[in-house]
Amino acid sequence: MSLRLEKNGKIAHLLIDRPEKRNAFTQDMWELFPELLADAMADDSIRVLTVNASTKNSAFCAGADIGEFGTGSSDPVWRAKNQAAIGKVQHDLAQAPKPTIAVIDGDCIGGGCGIALACDIRIAGPAARFGITPAKLGLVYPLHDTKLLVDAVGPSQAKRILFTGQIMSAEEALRIGLITLLADEPYEDAMAMATTMASVSSHSQRMSKQVIRRILEGQADDDEASRALFNAAFDGDDFKEGVRAFLEKRKPEF
Repeated sequence: MSLRLEKNGKIAHLLIDRPEKRNAFTQDMWELFPELLADAMADDSIRVLTVNASTKNSAFCAGADIGEFGTGSSDPVWRAKNQAAIGKVQHDLAQAPKPTIAVIDGDCIGGGCGIALACDIRIAGPAARFGITPAKLGLVYPLHDTKLLVDAVGPSQAKRILFTGQIMSAEEALRIGLITLLADEPYEDAMAMATTMASVSSHSQRMSKQVIRRILEGQADDDEASRALFNAAFDGDDFKEGVRAFLEKRKPEF
């Protein structure tokens, strides 16, 4: 199977497994992705999701399968179906309530870069390369995905990336904010971060994601809804456990 979900304790891994095609996505893969994502989000035992290639030292995702895309794109029905499937992946991943980490150890191009941008955190190895290349195909990047890019790197760098279609190194991606961390061992660093995330309050993480999303959508000050999020936490089980653990000088068990 080219796409699968594996669960390991509190951490789930959405694995891209099509190395012979540099993990390029087919229509079937775009359609399966939201189902696997929903499985991880619905499982109360899962606290964090990583998205990564199934094997180290391989492409994260080279984008859409150009062979399939080139054949199907002349059919308006297929094109609409493809656009809807890709859009659902991006929206569902960006709106996922639990923390998500993209682990990138090779090429992360086009739609692959879009998947990485929809994750909360992007950890890359030195061999990773990044590019968003619709300009090389005469295409237009979707507005939602473009916003994720602008949110990450700002409008000027987003324009440079989209106007040139150039491939950049992991070092350059880190410099402009396209990735969060550059690590010699990205899988190990990602697992360490995921383990830390899985040990703290999931309620706090979910609510923080909501607040950050509000800010990215233009909200600049508290309103009734955001104040309610703040106040409700004091009545939550996680806050009670956090206080008990502090007083008892032990690690909290959320």
